[in-house]
Amino acid sequence: MKQSIFTILSNKALTDSVYQMVLSGDTSAITAPGQFVNIRLSGRFLRRPISVCDWEAGLLTIVYKVVGQGTRQMSLMAPGETLDLLTGLGNGYDLAPVGDSPVLVGGGVGVPPMYGLAKQLRALGKDVQVILGFNTEAEIFYEKEFAALGCAVTVTTVDGSYGVKGFVTDALKDLHYSYFCACGPEPMLKALYRATTTSGQMSFEERMGCGFGACMGCSCKTLTGNKRICKEGPVMRKEEILWD
Repeated sequence: MKQSIFTILSNKALTDSVYQMVLSGDTSAITAPGQFVNIRLSGRFLRRPISVCDWEAGLLTIVYKVVGQGTRQMSLMAPGETLDLLTGLGNGYDLAPVGDSPVLVGGGVGVPPMYGLAKQLRALGKDVQVILGFNTEAEIFYEKEFAALGCAVTVTTVDGSYGVKGFVTDALKDLHYSYFCACGPEPMLKALYRATTTSGQMSFEERMGCGFGACMGCSCKTLTGNKRICKEGPVMRKEEILWD
């Protein structure tokens, strides 16, 4: 974990409620796709945990959804303003077991960490398939960005307004894959747990107090006991997860 001051380079809307923010700063503590940053906002008691979408030396991209006062405050910030970030938080995806043709599944605001993962897997020469799940066409973002990496992209919408009608599992049943990685709401992850035919890794979304394992507020049950989403997670192996 590292605390640094980042400067906003851009902050733009991708949909009515989803924004992309690019910042400059010290990204040396970010070591794997699937990690997150914790953002301090003026006047707010708790930091806001946001997944890393993409990063390189000195540059960080996050994609966030406006769901409350904190993220609304972020959406109004302008280039040149600064933010206090804790970086290098959480355990990310392990690229070693994915095989030659992994499928990456992102639902809603679970899409952003899949981008950084896809970028690294494509750099390794993997044949990456991507499923992006949304409720309606108006919510879709990053389809073109994944395609530009050379990924085979399938979009699902619950209302059928774009792509495959239904859920991400409806698109998954037609694919052949060596491994899966996913991030999204818990009902989606639970459905993938049941529908997938291979091993995989899932990143869990959870409300966090501290973001670095001190408060124990984001614990979940696993086969080896309780684990903290912010510390031992947010990425966990399919085989270790216990569902209530």
